[in-house]
Amino acid sequence: MAATVQQILQNKGNASYSVAPDTTVLQALHLMAERNVSAVLVMDGERLSGIFTERDYARKVVLKGLASKDTKVGDLMTPNVLTVSPSHTIDDCMCIITNNHIRHLPVVDHGKVVGIISIGDAVKSVMEQQEATINHLAGYIAGDLST
Repeated sequence: MAATVQQILQNKGNASYSVAPDTTVLQALHLMAERNVSAVLVMDGERLSGIFTERDYARKVVLKGLASKDTKVGDLMTPNVLTVSPSHTIDDCMCIITNNHIRHLPVVDHGKVVGIISIGDAVKSVMEQQEATINHLAGYIAGDLST
């Protein structure tokens, strides 16, 4: 059975970090460094406005010579963020991530952000699934019908 986003969130937790659109890039980077994450959600109250990532910083601040302390996240964030629901499968997420060249998917349930998964979370889940399948098949081949 395919793993779901909900299962990943149950294992890793629902923690996601967010900033307001008027937060400076420097403040967002401090939060990202403090929490050891490579993306923050940009929230306008309870509404998901966008996402700001290390990639956004490198391409939209550093390469353009902007000042992190003077530039607002809302001016540089990626708007119209692709999201998934807790019931999406990890295979669905891998397709979305791969086809859109992104690394993070906010998880939205009934209009509310309930977490975020990264490409690393998805790959880890796929690897765990494959390992379980291999162990099951090895047990079956060895004659252990309880696996």
